[in-house]
Amino acid sequence: MKRFSCPVCATEIHFDNSHCLTCGTRLGYDSARELFEAVSKDPQAAQAQVCENRAMAGCNWLVDPAHTPYCTACAHNRTVPDFDLPENNPSWRKIEQAKRHLFYSILKWRLPHPTRVEDPKTGLAFDFLADTVGKDGKAKQVMTGHADGLITLNLAEGDDSVRAARKQALGEPYRTLIGHMRHEVGHFYWELLVRRGGRIDGFREIFGDERADYGDALKAHYANGPVPDWQNSFISSYAASHPWEDFAETWAHYIHIVDASETAHAFGMSLRTLPGENIKVEINPYVGGSMDDLLEDWVPLTVALNCLNRSIGQPEMYPFVLSKPVNKKLAFIHDLIGKAQSMADARQVD
Repeated sequence: MKRFSCPVCATEIHFDNSHCLTCGTRLGYDSARELFEAVSKDPQAAQAQVCENRAMAGCNWLVDPAHTPYCTACAHNRTVPDFDLPENNPSWRKIEQAKRHLFYSILKWRLPHPTRVEDPKTGLAFDFLADTVGKDGKAKQVMTGHADGLITLNLAEGDDSVRAARKQALGEPYRTLIGHMRHEVGHFYWELLVRRGGRIDGFREIFGDERADYGDALKAHYANGPVPDWQNSFISSYAASHPWEDFAETWAHYIHIVDASETAHAFGMSLRTLPGENIKVEINPYVGGSMDDLLEDWVPLTVALNCLNRSIGQPEMYPFVLSKPVNKKLAFIHDLIGKAQSMADARQVD
């Protein structure tokens, strides 16, 4: 992610800020221009500027004229938590924060993201639901997942303690709200860019045949554990369960790599130099370049950051190994997004 500054006092601010901590200016993020603007001090004018979810969900984005009274990210919500239950609010705020990070990347790449208004059957939409108890006293658990453009996320994932417990129970090295968002939207873009985009043969060559029974594959994964030596070919054990999950996991990691690399470069952090020269290589991870370029920058950076974390007694920042088969999968996604960008640019010219 890039760095931001207050439009009034030029102090550095962060992507999730709604106020400047130095001068107190109320802030709103303009997603079209990738910068923060000062929100009007006049209440009526401010109401026309800011997203409807600012008060309840802490959204700090400005409204999208096409989706008033919501911003681009919030316009994709189909079901939100019950406002009358105050215990829902903290989790929803964290979930929305993660979703805004997701949309930063979607918009940066100019990827298509039709709403349910624009595409009622398969448009991108979100349901944030809480577990309930039925009349019979039995708990009805919400399952996080994706189906036909609809991403469902269990509200409990917004509770740090619950998420940490699930991470430990499942033996996962990494479980975050941003990770959930990036993974689930990977299923959406598989349908949009791979199946509908005519890339299914290339996908099957690299990820495998998605026509293998999905339900049986997941049952086998949870009953028997991951396939032996999964580390040699997959980014995670869950990725080894089925080609769809392999794509979604790899898609999420691709966004991790690109967005974290942009953040590192924004702060002047790079461990890659030109051969024989003490000159740092500057790249824009979101635009152009090859997957090899990204990885040459990313791998030494993660080694250093993992060592820094160990130095202060923290878990590794990026506890994953990028094998050659995984790099090939990342390159497929890199090419997929690059072609989608080119198509978006061509439409703008037309």
